[in-house]
Amino acid sequence: MSISIDNIVLELKKLLTDEQVSVNLTVRELHSKDESYHEASLPDIVVFPKNTDEVSQIMKLANNYQIPVVPFGRGSSLEGHIIPYDNGITIDFSLMDKILEVRESDLLVKVQPGVTRTQLNKELKKYGLFFSVDPGADATLGGMAATNASGTTTVKYGVMRDQVRDLEVVLADGTVMHTGSLAAKSASGLHLNGLFVGSEGTLGCFTELTLRVYGIPEFTTAARAVFPTVQNAVEAVTSILQAGIPIARVELVDEESIRQVNHYNDMNYAERPTLFLEFDGNEAGLKQDVEFTKEIMEDHGCEEIQFETDNTARTKLWDARHNLAYAYIHGNVGKKMMITDVCVPISELAEAVIFARKELHSNGLTGGITGHVGDGNFHSIIMIDMNDAEEVAKADKYNEKIVHYALERNGTCTGEHGVGIGKQKYQALEHGTALQVMEKIKIALDPNNILNPRKNVNIGDSGE
Repeated sequence: MSISIDNIVLELKKLLTDEQVSVNLTVRELHSKDESYHEASLPDIVVFPKNTDEVSQIMKLANNYQIPVVPFGRGSSLEGHIIPYDNGITIDFSLMDKILEVRESDLLVKVQPGVTRTQLNKELKKYGLFFSVDPGADATLGGMAATNASGTTTVKYGVMRDQVRDLEVVLADGTVMHTGSLAAKSASGLHLNGLFVGSEGTLGCFTELTLRVYGIPEFTTAARAVFPTVQNAVEAVTSILQAGIPIARVELVDEESIRQVNHYNDMNYAERPTLFLEFDGNEAGLKQDVEFTKEIMEDHGCEEIQFETDNTARTKLWDARHNLAYAYIHGNVGKKMMITDVCVPISELAEAVIFARKELHSNGLTGGITGHVGDGNFHSIIMIDMNDAEEVAKADKYNEKIVHYALERNGTCTGEHGVGIGKQKYQALEHGTALQVMEKIKIALDPNNILNPRKNVNIGDSGE
C-alpha cells in the first residue's frame, strides 16, 4: 500500500504533536549514521514518542502502509545498526528517558529505553547500587539491550542479556507484550528475554526494561601490569581466572596502542603489552586477592606492576584504556576509525591477538589491538582514509581475515558490537542451518519486514 511522505507526516501528526514529527534535514542527517565507517542514509521522517502507546500507534501506521522503521538510541553503535538504508521512519527514544522504579530490595530497576547508563548510575548511587554493563560509550539502555552490549565488566558481571529480567516490547503490528517477569528465574515457556536482547531492532521496539542492579562494592583496587609479550599477558589472565580470583575488569592494550596513549595523554608508560585490571569486594578479601594476583603475574614474567586504591588515581590509571579510541582519532586526523570485534575461546586468545597484530603490520595499516581478555573478546582499532579506495579495501580484507580466524576456532564474528550491516555477510558461515530458524522467527514477528530491514537477521540472506 503506497502513500506519499507528506501524507505519512500528516498521519503521524494526528498521533503525535507537530514537535514530535520532523522532516528537517539536519535532524534527518543526525539520524542517518552511527559511529561506524558505514555509509550514511537519510530517514524520510524522524519521530520522538513519549510513551508506549505512541510507539504502538506509530508501528500500527507503519505496518499498515509497510513503511520501514528503525529504532534509534544515541547513535553510538559500531556496525551500522541504526542507518536507515530503506529510508522510512526513524523512532528516536530520547524523550522516553524516565527511571520508572527502583526496587532496591529486589535489586531491580525499571527504566524507559532512552535512559543512559550514566544517568541510571547517578540515580542508583543514592541507593548504594550500580548498573554493571559498561560498553564505554554513554549509550541508552534500550540500545544496549538491542545489541546485547557488554564491555570491560563482563568478566565478572556478564553481558546485557544477563541483566535483563523483563522487556516491554512493541511488535511490528503495534502489539504490546512483555518478555519476562520480576522473578529471578522461571521454567515457564520459551526464553523471550534471550530472543529479543540482541535482536537489534529487527523484532520489536523496546519501551520499558527491567534490569538487575548490584550493591556498590565496599572497596576497589585498580592495577596496571606490563609484560614482555602478549603471550605472557594473556597466560597471566588465564591463570588468574583459573585460580578463582574474582577480577572485575581485565583489559589488554598492545604496545602500539600504549604509544598512542602516551602521545595523546602526555604520559610515559612503558610501550609494552599492558594489562589494566580492577578488583572489587570487601577490603580484607581483596588484599588476599591482590597478593595472589601479584604472585601469578610474576610467574608469567610481569616486568612492572602498579596498584591504585584512591579514586582519582584509579580513574587516571584507567584513562589509558577508556581514551584509547580518542588517542587514535586525535593521532590520525582526517581518518575514520574501523573497529574489529571477534571473540574466541580464551585458550586461543594469545595466538589470535598475535595473528591480528602480524596481519595489521603486513598490510601496512595504522592501528593497534585491545581486548577484554577475561572473556576472549578483542578489537583491532584501524584508522582509515576513506578517500583511499586501496586502504579501505585492505582494511575490509583484514577484518575478514580476523573474522575467519575466529570462526575457524569456533569463535564468533562479533563479541559485543553486534551484526548490523557490517557483520551480516558472516552470519551463514557462523550459524549454518540455525540462521534459517532465526529468519523464520523474524518472518513470524514481522511478516512485512518493516523493522530495521537488511540488518542482523536479513530475510532471504541465509545463503541457501
